[in-house]
Amino acid sequence: MAYQIEVKQIKPFPVAEFEVKVSGKSQTTHIVSLEENYFKKLTEGKITAEKLVYLSFEFLLDREPNTSILKRFNLREINHYFPEYENEIVTMF
Repeated sequence: MAYQIEVKQIKPFPVAEFEVKVSGKSQTTHIVSLEENYFKKLTEGKITAEKLVYLSFEFLLDREPNTSILKRFNLREINHYFPEYENEIVTMF
């Protein structure tokens, strides 16, 4: 299934928050937090925080429908559910 993902930053670092709208069979809205140090660890400044959140949702949507994704979570939590996340996300940019 093809999804449309919209990411909008709503709070700045050091702990940024993003509103993510995912449209597919049904539309969902998620609030995602991201600490600046975790962002730097994953990206080394190669992409924007918005792009990291976008790619993280692509990663999640390859594994579960948007209706199964938590409504509010910290990006760091993805690795708890999907241990391959940190290794795989860096190959996506």
